[in-house]
Amino acid sequence: MKASEFEFRHRALINLVQIWLAFQVYVFDHSNIVWWLCPWSTPRGALWARFAFSFAALLVGGAAVIRTWAAAYLGSDIVHDLTLHTESLVADGPYRHVRNPLYLGSFLLSIGLGFLASRMGFFILVVGGSARILRLIGREEEDLERKQGERFREFARRVPRLLPSISPRVPAGGLAPHWGNAFRAEAPMWGFFVTMIAFTISLRDSVAWTLGLASLVLWLTLRAGERRRNRAKA
Repeated sequence: MKASEFEFRHRALINLVQIWLAFQVYVFDHSNIVWWLCPWSTPRGALWARFAFSFAALLVGGAAVIRTWAAAYLGSDIVHDLTLHTESLVADGPYRHVRNPLYLGSFLLSIGLGFLASRMGFFILVVGGSARILRLIGREEEDLERKQGERFREFARRVPRLLPSISPRVPAGGLAPHWGNAFRAEAPMWGFFVTMIAFTISLRDSVAWTLGLASLVLWLTLRAGERRRNRAKA
């Protein structure tokens, strides 16, 4: 099970479309997944809802941390490049604990944002996101094994694919992280984190829509700039 060339090249756009679609289905399914489980029209319901959205905010915050950490070692130009880079094997930073930290972050983001969606939207984000991420991982790891051979196979035997190990599984490679570029590249993730915190406090739809759309616009702006720089380098 692996992604096509089209899926990989347009992975960011497909992710964006998936998020957009998950919230558009409110037209058909009007009930938010958390509201459906614990309506916050009563004080007790609001308390439980805030617990649920606090958990979702932790997931999104975790996604932002993991993706920023990974981008600091991999490089934002590679993270968001349209082409597949398997010429070298990064085994430093979060890659000592899990083979695919960027995709782990994307998965946590899908679950966290799912709490803002309807029941149908939650399904689209979690199940659809899982399928998309596993297909992308399948493509990347197949190419890594073909190009890196036994080196990658040994790395795969020692480092888990998506469930992180608490302790590092391989020695540090000595790479220097580039935190400034990483935070700029993953700024939309932090925007989604702020969105979740603000909505947890207010429980107001307008807050989620305003900050969420601002994060999406920032995402599109950064990706457009990244593509222009990659074309200029090419």
